[in-house]
Amino acid sequence: MNAPSRLGLYGLGLVAAFGAAFLVAGAVVPESAVEARTAEVEDAHGAEEQRPSADAAAPTLPGLALDADGYRLSPITAPAEVGEEAELRFSVLGADDRPLLEYTEEHEKDLHLIVVRQDGSEFRHVHPEIDAEGTWSIPWSWEEAGTYRVFADFTPGDAESGVTLTRTLSVAGAFEPVAQQDEVRTSQAGGFDVELIGDLAAGGSSTLTLEVTRDGEPVTAIEPYLGAFGHLVALRDGDLAYLHVHPEGAEPEAGQRSGPTVDFATEAPTPGRYLLYFDFQVDGEVHTASFVLGTDGEAAEGDDHGDDDH
Repeated sequence: MNAPSRLGLYGLGLVAAFGAAFLVAGAVVPESAVEARTAEVEDAHGAEEQRPSADAAAPTLPGLALDADGYRLSPITAPAEVGEEAELRFSVLGADDRPLLEYTEEHEKDLHLIVVRQDGSEFRHVHPEIDAEGTWSIPWSWEEAGTYRVFADFTPGDAESGVTLTRTLSVAGAFEPVAQQDEVRTSQAGGFDVELIGDLAAGGSSTLTLEVTRDGEPVTAIEPYLGAFGHLVALRDGDLAYLHVHPEGAEPEAGQRSGPTVDFATEAPTPGRYLLYFDFQVDGEVHTASFVLGTDGEAAEGDDHGDDDH
């Protein structure tokens, strides 16, 4: 018998065998039971389709990587220990691994540099200068030892949206970590008292209001600073993800004053605790007030976190 004939007979045998099994199953298992089982399988399949895939990518938050959107933050040169004075230097590298030279100005600057210690203390928001080779630099020294996160926030010249890149630095010296409170809604900065009003909504947007007073009186002489009456940096405690925060209201005109409140549209991607830093300017001097806030009014667990006067 040739091979095709043998295969044909084998196939007929399979059909006969499965047909017999089907008839026996029909005789033993009631049709109603089969229908019920079919409905269970279909329900389970539908639930499986609705369940998020384990391979589904989680939303990408800015400030968690040294490379994003085709750009990479170069290694950072900075003083290695407390008390040493030198320059903090870095470049933003493009896809061709060459320093980026063209930037789009945002809030009156081509690049905003945020430096904060891992425990949320020692916050700085500064603006380095760029040279012809694309290297950013600024005179630098450290007041406290510890591990720091450095954020470079910028918009490339050919991009429609901003990019935030980050690297971690370690600074040698005697290290004294600052414990954190569950919630800090009041802060002192440069002789001013600042209160944070409002709550963060996890997974949504909310409005936070910063109210500035001095000696119990409202401050109405807040000056424009970097194209707004104030700036708010918000970081997620735990990984220091960089939040989207935007000042509300029209851009102020030169010589205009405001106060005592400044509003910000803020997005909190997940439940938890967030570290917030409010920059405002009065009489030509910039002050920073720091806060700790949990989402939906529910603070995360923690210890004491003192207010910093920057």
